[in-house]
Amino acid sequence: MSAAVRPEAGPVVAVGGAAIDRTPAPVKDWAIREFGTNDKLVLQLGILAVLALLALVLGLVALRRRLVGAAGVLLFGVIGALAATGRPDSTGFRDAFPSLAGSVVGAGLLYGLSGRLATASTSDVDRADAPPSSGDVSSADRPAPAEWNRRGFVVAATVAAAASAGVGALGKSFNASRGKEAVASREAVELPAPASPARAVPGGAQVRVPGVSSFTTSNKDFYRVDTALVVPKVNADTWSLRIRGEGVTRATRLSFADLLGRELIERDITLTCVSNEVGGPYVGNARWLGVRLADLLTECGVVPPSRGGLADQLVARSVDGMTIGTPVDDVMDGRDAMLALGMNGRPLPFTHGFPVRMLVPGLYGYVSACKWIEDIELTTFDAYDPYWVKRDWARRAPIKTQSRIDTPKPFARPKAGTVMVAGVAWAQHRGIDKVEVRVDDGPWRSADLAAEDTRDTWRQWSYPWRATPGGHTLTVRATDRTGAVQTARRTRTIPDGASGRHSVVVTVD
Repeated sequence: MSAAVRPEAGPVVAVGGAAIDRTPAPVKDWAIREFGTNDKLVLQLGILAVLALLALVLGLVALRRRLVGAAGVLLFGVIGALAATGRPDSTGFRDAFPSLAGSVVGAGLLYGLSGRLATASTSDVDRADAPPSSGDVSSADRPAPAEWNRRGFVVAATVAAAASAGVGALGKSFNASRGKEAVASREAVELPAPASPARAVPGGAQVRVPGVSSFTTSNKDFYRVDTALVVPKVNADTWSLRIRGEGVTRATRLSFADLLGRELIERDITLTCVSNEVGGPYVGNARWLGVRLADLLTECGVVPPSRGGLADQLVARSVDGMTIGTPVDDVMDGRDAMLALGMNGRPLPFTHGFPVRMLVPGLYGYVSACKWIEDIELTTFDAYDPYWVKRDWARRAPIKTQSRIDTPKPFARPKAGTVMVAGVAWAQHRGIDKVEVRVDDGPWRSADLAAEDTRDTWRQWSYPWRATPGGHTLTVRATDRTGAVQTARRTRTIPDGASGRHSVVVTVD
């Protein structure tokens, strides 16, 4: 039934979204750490398992108390409706309709089917308790045959299952046809050449050590962390972006074609998720194509607060209701903040925000990288708390200086002799000046740095270690261009990103 409204209004998706919204930040952090990009699948499977168990319980209850069982189904419909209307992107009653309609149909089916079984059971009892007949009994006085009632139950249940499967298939087909329009709009996009192209990646940016991450992360391998249980498929032909709010003297609305027609910049930028643990995988580097965001804001009359502007926070809103707050000064201080249209030479993938996403080098994604963006409001930090700030994350979150050992892997068993230790380090918008490696409790030794692309990208490094037999702990630390050394103090990701030094334990044979 959600097909008649939108996929996000489906009961499982609505309840799952509500669960994400209300889950404490430490639990979300644990889920991302344990399940990675499968966290949403695990949540949905968990919801389905709970629903199956509750359906079984209500079915058993309905055999004795039909009204109570049916009322239980209706109650779950109300819960689904409340979850749907409580989402940030809710359209109100339209989103509540699938849960309410589904529960009414389900309650009616349960009431009717349990009645069939109850009648069959009563017929069995009546036949067992009835005294031997000494004469003819009229057909009107005979109990309904149990076999007929059981047959009626099977027929009714089969018809209901077939109808449910048919409606589900029809809904999937409808959603697929609606998604095809978005897919077609993406396939039709021809990205123009940038007015300001990215410089060629230096030949020495990729160290030649097996096991090190590729300098440029492919679209399919780029990490994905967001709260969308259903990836929005937005039609670029009907999409638009509104810019409004405090200090905006010329509010505007832009289409996708408007953005494509502007001067585009192309830049290599490394993104990092605030949920990335020390040594974690939620960091990646890509070549982005987009419109310089500062130029758009200036055209709308926006002045940064450092120069007397009214707004110090830019709130970006996604089509799925996500809100992300970014410091206006960071957007307009000269860095390559952009509304990205392309990723690694292709239109953005749907999972990474097609048709348009925002990104700001040097800031964690939850305060800078709004996907599926459709609205920009200029406001203040005092006036509004976006989604993650309401959940106890920091308002401002510059990316911390970090480094990671890609090879050897934890618990590896390299041979004695020269072992190449290598990995990546990042301090976006500051740049990496030095990487050092320590073996056990020995002195810090300088690693060889690969060529730097830009200060907004990660930097690879390598260190030839003369490995001796036995167990060893390898630790890495980076120093950024401001002279700040990566701290040894371990903190969790909440409230503004993890800190500490990555280490791996290996055994040399």
